[in-house]
Amino acid sequence: MAKQNTSASVVRYKMHVKKGDTVQIITGKDKGKVGQITKVLPKKSAVVVEGVNVKTKHVKPQGEGESGKIINFEAPIHSSNVMLYSQSQKVASRISYTVTEDGRKVRMLKKTGEIID
Repeated sequence: MAKQNTSASVVRYKMHVKKGDTVQIITGKDKGKVGQITKVLPKKSAVVVEGVNVKTKHVKPQGEGESGKIINFEAPIHSSNVMLYSQSQKVASRISYTVTEDGRKVRMLKKTGEIID
């Protein structure tokens, strides 16, 4: 039997959130925090949320006479750990996909009925 090369085909996961969405963290050390998605990583099914999962990195000096630095950055978290958040109702909700009168498929919050797209 021939061995298949699985690294060549990278799976892109279907995600319920997009860049720019306001989300609430539902689990982990940042549970309850609300922020906006700044980056989406569909190959890892992860998102980067503003002000959430902040990590510290110590960087060595690169050149002569340069000093080292401490950099704070937002690390990605799994997309299953975030829920879309309604700014008007102040509540997190699951989403459903519905079709509008003009035939567009849009995302709708289940709790409030608010259309996101």
